[in-house]
Amino acid sequence: MSRAAHPADVFSAIGEPRRREVIAVLSDGREHAVNEIVLRMEVGQPAVSKHLGALRKAGVVTMVKRGQHRMYRLEPKGLKPVHDWVKAFERHWTQQIGDIKQRAERKALDRLIRLDDDVNRRKEN
Repeated sequence: MSRAAHPADVFSAIGEPRRREVIAVLSDGREHAVNEIVLRMEVGQPAVSKHLGALRKAGVVTMVKRGQHRMYRLEPKGLKPVHDWVKAFERHWTQQIGDIKQRAERKALDRLIRLDDDVNRRKEN
């Protein structure tokens, strides 16, 4: 029986850029054989298998055997600790986006006022 992955395992697992590439390949929700992943990533099979093993241990991917093939699939629930951690910072992004929107609207309004002033001056002359 496998143990439940600890959230720190997930962060450690996805900290490696190649593992994030594996996750991207698997993000379509389908099962992929190791050789498919190797071809898509253009990385050697031993390296891909090592990364898949780390992701599997962290609970980010699942594996089933189909004949001679090992089929891997992304396990989105395994990424939940990352989602939960990032979500804590969402209010900061929302605030920044709100500030950017407000500045953009102010600049657009300033441009409209300048254009209107230019039109009115031309009419006066």
